[in-house]
Amino acid sequence: MVYLECMTTAFTVGRVARLAGITVRTLHHYDDIGLLTPSGRATNGYRSYDETDIERLQQILAYRELGLGLDEIARAIDATNDIEVLAEAQRRIRERLDRLDRIAANLDSTIEARKKGLHMTPEQRLEAFGDFDPEEFADEAKDRWGGTPTYDESVRRTSSYTTDDWKRYRAEASNLDDRFLALMDAGIGAESDEAAQLVDAHRSLITRWFYECTPDIHAGLGAMYASDPRFRENIDKAGAGLAEFLSASIAARYRD
Repeated sequence: MVYLECMTTAFTVGRVARLAGITVRTLHHYDDIGLLTPSGRATNGYRSYDETDIERLQQILAYRELGLGLDEIARAIDATNDIEVLAEAQRRIRERLDRLDRIAANLDSTIEARKKGLHMTPEQRLEAFGDFDPEEFADEAKDRWGGTPTYDESVRRTSSYTTDDWKRYRAEASNLDDRFLALMDAGIGAESDEAAQLVDAHRSLITRWFYECTPDIHAGLGAMYASDPRFRENIDKAGAGLAEFLSASIAARYRD
């Protein structure tokens, strides 16, 4: 829960953004979509927020921490008797707590094994986490895109995914990686029709699992795959040079 200072006068958008730890752009977006419309305007035309606005922002930020999408947040706040929204938030909290309980129990077992000098297998060490960690780049994604509609859509959709959902996604992504690697092994270039078809499949994968991935967004992601060391290292786990080839294939697909 985010707590804001008690207000006796209206605050500017910049001041509210700093207090809440969000960007001015985020507040502008909330205003544009009608989620949080400031009650007043200063003499210079700038937005100004009163105490009622701050109370609503507090609720928005609290629901956002639960992973709800902006449309769900609006319904949760505006429909005080919307039991379904509250029940969904409760379900998500319980799922998160269950996962943390499993991880805590796993760490307890590790500590106990170390105390007794017992050996734990890799399977035992990782059983609480599964073979895919959807949170691996969560903080970085939030820093890069937090507050944007695309980020909110991704959070809304992925917050309800189960371990089995993530396993299905990882299987689809791995299959696509293997198909790109097969092109590389066969000496088929990034500008080929075969590579273009796989690029389309890659964009479709993102759209089906996370958010509407437009060609512009996809092109930006492609550039990042090769330029960002963390993403490049992660992608290259499937095969050396995959990040560069994937990036080049995406660039070629959208080249005028």
